[in-house]
Amino acid sequence: MTTAVPPEVVELIADLSRDLTPDARFARLLAALRRLFPCDAAALLQLEGEALIPRAVDGLREETLGRRFVLQQHPRLAQVIASPQPVRFADDELPDPYDGLVTSETDALPVHDCLGATLTVDDQPWGVITLDALQPGSFDSVDPGTLATFLRLAEACVRAAVTLDALRLDLDRERAVSRSHENRRLLAGSAAMRRLEEELAIVAPTDLAVLVLGETGVGKELVAQQLHLRSQRARQPLVQVNCGALPEHLAESELFGHRRGAFTGATEDRRGKFELADGGTLLLDEVGELPLGIQAKLLRVLANGEIQRPGSDDALRVDVRVIAATNRDLRREVAAGRFRADLYHRLSVYPLHVPPLRERGRDVILLAGAFLEENRHRLGVRQLRLSEAARETLLRYDWPGNVRELEHVISRAALRALTQQRAAGLHGWVIIEPDQLGLGAVSAAPAEPAQPEPPVTVQPQETLKEAVDRFQRQWLTQLLAQHDGNLAATARTAGVDRSNLHRLLKRLGLR
Repeated sequence: MTTAVPPEVVELIADLSRDLTPDARFARLLAALRRLFPCDAAALLQLEGEALIPRAVDGLREETLGRRFVLQQHPRLAQVIASPQPVRFADDELPDPYDGLVTSETDALPVHDCLGATLTVDDQPWGVITLDALQPGSFDSVDPGTLATFLRLAEACVRAAVTLDALRLDLDRERAVSRSHENRRLLAGSAAMRRLEEELAIVAPTDLAVLVLGETGVGKELVAQQLHLRSQRARQPLVQVNCGALPEHLAESELFGHRRGAFTGATEDRRGKFELADGGTLLLDEVGELPLGIQAKLLRVLANGEIQRPGSDDALRVDVRVIAATNRDLRREVAAGRFRADLYHRLSVYPLHVPPLRERGRDVILLAGAFLEENRHRLGVRQLRLSEAARETLLRYDWPGNVRELEHVISRAALRALTQQRAAGLHGWVIIEPDQLGLGAVSAAPAEPAQPEPPVTVQPQETLKEAVDRFQRQWLTQLLAQHDGNLAATARTAGVDRSNLHRLLKRLGLR
């Protein structure tokens, strides 16, 4: 008698010939998995180095997609990826990485039954697929033959996604990321970030100069690192220069090096950043801060690929791709005579705009998930997550400090939540509540406490964002009046960049 093929399997086989995005393909795979093997949650994770990165989840909280599960820190996942056969954990003493992340009615229930299997593509482990249930014994009746068939089909789906996914990162290139950001990824769930990803895919493989634009704290440095990692120079150095921190009398030496005796204090030969980046990429961060004299010398290097060390008559050829980043409006700086027009055109061959966090929608939750995982490991807690109210608070906030502010907010909140929980004699999962985020105090505090604060009243039916906007409008109106409408003086008193102040005034309807 012929055994009927489950409709879920038929659908997945049909999907192999369809032009689906990896996200859509993986979502359909997990949906079919949960119908075939009833469970409370399922996840597909890709192996990247010594960590597993969630590519799709079903039944787990959205913030899970922003996490990075380091195998050394998650023994269950380490056992799964090391085993050629499916591994089951039933009431096991080892901590489950998804405890507290299952979207069930009762958040306090831990995972009681877990099944995981390695997926292999081209004879190499690609990642794992996991099933989790809150009810003990949920997988007692799973047929091994049916499971094995599904896993082979899952591998075929992953292989199809890998083949079509031209934007995937090469694991060898990821090793070139600087140590301080080796755990960071460019999380792109929103439409604005997907557009940025598309632009990255176009320009990264080339040697064109790129100008990365965006407000303070949006992650311009991370975008520059991704440009390097996805280029042909990924195995070569990525050298960063903070132009805003360069004193004018040392800027030339820092960029181009110097010969011994070139100036007082030059006791030995020194290679500059351009020489260090030879064959690789040079990131000129805060390029708008460069003095005009150094801009002229930088232009010569970009024009002919030659540098000349101070104190030397010899010209050295360098092969460097230049990426510049700034939060300034360089076109206005050119018009004001503070930035050379010819240098601006050399640097902005391919401009990339990094959207502010307030335009990235639910990316806030993905990024929060990544920062929660970092703090979970740093603080040594079993699980660290946001309450539903805390998630809503993050989504309503305007994020003037962008991703950097979110990172600091999560770090402070995690420490507060852990401290308060331990003071109360409680142990286990740490759940962050809205009051521990401290966003009311952060958003309402002026840059200079000495400035008098206008009175703030609570309006009926007013949201937090509306209240913050109203406060900012009142405060800036008074500050502008104190400085007779002088934007430069107002920006200095407010402690913000003038271009950011201009954008804020425009958004708040203040002219």
